[in-house]
Amino acid sequence: MSILAWTWTIVGLSFALYIGIAFWAKAKSTGEFYVAAKQVHPVLNGMATGADWMSAASFISMAGMISFLGRDGAMYLMGWTGGYVLLAMLLAPYLRKYGKYTVPMFVGERYYSNTARVVAVVCAIFVSFTYVAGQMRGVGVVFSRFLEVPINTGVLIGMAIVFFYAVMGGMKGITYTQVAQYCVLIVAYLIPAIFISIMLTGNPVPQLGYGSQLSEGGMQLLNTGGGYLLDKLNEVQKELGFSAYTGRGAKSMIDVFAITFALMVGTAGLPHIIIRFFTTPTIKGARSSAGWALLFIAILYTTAPAVASFARLNMIKTLNNSEYTNAPSWFKNWEKTGLSAWKDKNGDGRIQYAKGNAFKGKVEFEKGAVGPYGERVVKTQMDDKSANELYIDNDIIVLANPEIAKLPAWVVALVAAGGLAAALSTAAGLLLVIASAFSHDLLKNVIAKNMTEKQELLSARIAAGGAVIVAGYFGINPPGFVAQVVAFAFGLAASSFFPVILLGIFWKRATKEGAMLGMLSGIAFTAAYIIYFKFVNPTANVAANWWWGISPEGIGTVGMLINFAVVIVISKLTKEPPKQVQDMVESLRYPRELA
Repeated sequence: MSILAWTWTIVGLSFALYIGIAFWAKAKSTGEFYVAAKQVHPVLNGMATGADWMSAASFISMAGMISFLGRDGAMYLMGWTGGYVLLAMLLAPYLRKYGKYTVPMFVGERYYSNTARVVAVVCAIFVSFTYVAGQMRGVGVVFSRFLEVPINTGVLIGMAIVFFYAVMGGMKGITYTQVAQYCVLIVAYLIPAIFISIMLTGNPVPQLGYGSQLSEGGMQLLNTGGGYLLDKLNEVQKELGFSAYTGRGAKSMIDVFAITFALMVGTAGLPHIIIRFFTTPTIKGARSSAGWALLFIAILYTTAPAVASFARLNMIKTLNNSEYTNAPSWFKNWEKTGLSAWKDKNGDGRIQYAKGNAFKGKVEFEKGAVGPYGERVVKTQMDDKSANELYIDNDIIVLANPEIAKLPAWVVALVAAGGLAAALSTAAGLLLVIASAFSHDLLKNVIAKNMTEKQELLSARIAAGGAVIVAGYFGINPPGFVAQVVAFAFGLAASSFFPVILLGIFWKRATKEGAMLGMLSGIAFTAAYIIYFKFVNPTANVAANWWWGISPEGIGTVGMLINFAVVIVISKLTKEPPKQVQDMVESLRYPRELA
C-alpha cells in the first residue's frame, strides 16, 4: 500500500480507538469531568501524564530543534526533563494533599481572595491558549503531509476529534484516551529510531547507536568513510560552514541558560500537568504516578538526540549538492506542504545547503508556477547574502525521518499517527484546564455560586467547545513553529504561576496583594516582551536588540524573577495572612494522607 493508504488506515484505527474510549469513559459528574473521580491507577496515570506532557513539541519539534541547533538544542531537552522532576518533587505531593481540582482554586483559597482566583483564571487561560496553539499547528503539519490536505483543513479535522472526546469524556475520558495515545506515540517514535540505528551503526539501541561507529551498511548508505557517527556529522557540518554539531552553537550562554530555566520552572507551573496529580486515589499514588510518568517520558526524551543526529546526517548526505530533478522523493513531498523549499540562486540546478537563510520572510510560492527544473517557484525574496538555497522547517524532521531513511510506508504512517497522538493528547488536557477554569473557578465559585452540578457540567462542556474553536484559530495562524510557541507558553507559566505556588506552599507570610501583583507583573512583562519582538517589531528580533541578550523564548526567567520580587516585597509591606491560612500552609508541608 502507499503511504497515503497506510496513513488513512493507521490514523483511522487510532481515532476510532480514541472515540470508543471517550464513549466508554463518558463523564457523568463534575468529579469525573475535572479529576476522573480520583480513581486512576498510578501506572495508568503515569502513562496519561506522559502523553499529556509529551506534546507535539516533544514528539514533532524537539528533535528538529536539536537537529538544527546541535548542542544548543539540548536546552529544550534539559529544560523540559528537569522541569518535570522539579514538579514531581517540589510541588505535586503538596498540591495533591490540598485535594482540590485546579490551580486557581489553590490560589484563591491560599491567598484568601476571589480576586486572586480570577487573576489565576486569566493567567491559566492565557497560558493554555498559547500552549494549545502549538498543538493545533502540529496537527495541521501532520495532516498536510500525510493525508494530503491543506494545513488549515488538518487543523479543522483535529479540532473535531478533540472536541468530541474532550467535551464528552472530560478528565475521565481524556485520561484513558491518553493512555492509548501514549502507547501509539511511543511505539511510533521508537520503531523508526531503532530501524535507523541498526541501518547506520548496527546497534539496535538508538541511545547508544548515535554514539557508535558507522557500520559497513551505514557507510554505503551515506556514501562516506568509517568513523563515529557524531564525528562524521561534525565533519559534514564544518564543510558546509556550520559550527560543529557537538560544539558551542551561535546562542549566547545567558540565553541558553534563560531558555532552559524558563522551560524548567514553566513546567512546574503548567496547570494541565499539575491537575493530573489530583486524579489518583491517594497522595502516595500521586508520588508513584510521578515516578512512572518520569520513566515513560524518559523513554522518548533519551531517544530524541539520536533521532536528531540520524536525521541531520541523513538529510545532508542525501540532499546537499544533489540535482533537483533527482532529489529524494521525501523532499518533493514536503515541498507540496510549503514546509520545505529550494531556490536555485546560482542557476546550476543543484540543491546547495549552507549556513544562512535561503529566503527573507515567510516562504511563499507562486501559484501554479513551475521552474526550469520542475521545482515550485518561490516568490519570497531571496537572502542574497547567503549561499544557502534550501529551506527545511524544523517541524518536519521527525515526521520526514522515516522517509529520509527510506523505511517502509507503514512506518511513515505510524509516525504520522504518533505525531497526532502527541498533539491531540496535550490539546485535550489544555482544553480541560480552560473549561474547568471558566466553569468551576469563575462561574461556580465567583459569578454563580448557586448553580447546580448539572449546570456546571454543561457550562464546562460549552467552555471546552468554545476553547476548541479559539485553539483552532491559533493553530491556523500560529505565532511560530511548534517548539517556539510552546516555549512561549512555558515562559508565561514560569512568570505567572510558579512563584505564587512555590511561595504559597513554603512561605506563610505571602499575602494576597503580593500574589496578585506578582502574577500580573510577571506575566505582563513576559507577554509584552514576546509580543513586541514577535509581532509589533519582528525585525528587531535579533540578539543585538534583546534585553540582557535574552530571547523571547527565555524571557520567562526574567518574568519569574520579577514575580518573586514583587510577591516578597509587597507581602512584607502588607498585613500578614489570617491564622487559618497560615495553619493550612503549615499542614501542606507534610504530604501525609488525610485522616
